[in-house]
Amino acid sequence: MSIEFVTSIGREALFLVLLLSSPLLGFTLITGLIISVFQAVTQIQEMTLTFVPKIIVTFLATIIFGPWILRILLNFTSSLLINLPEYIKM
Repeated sequence: MSIEFVTSIGREALFLVLLLSSPLLGFTLITGLIISVFQAVTQIQEMTLTFVPKIIVTFLATIIFGPWILRILLNFTSSLLINLPEYIKM
């Protein structure tokens, strides 16, 4: 295996991590922004007000996007395992 090959697999894996985490992080970010604006307007500084909705939104986003994330991960893993003999020959 060459350095370029290992680098390309690492780049692809890193891109996959960014792709799969973006929906969860995006929904959590939007929820945190809405809660921050709400706290600034009402001047309520309760710490649990920030954590509980973010946890709920992250859980719901995981349920919604879970099958898509699992399908992408399975495709990536199966392509790595199927092409493993080709990678060893390199």
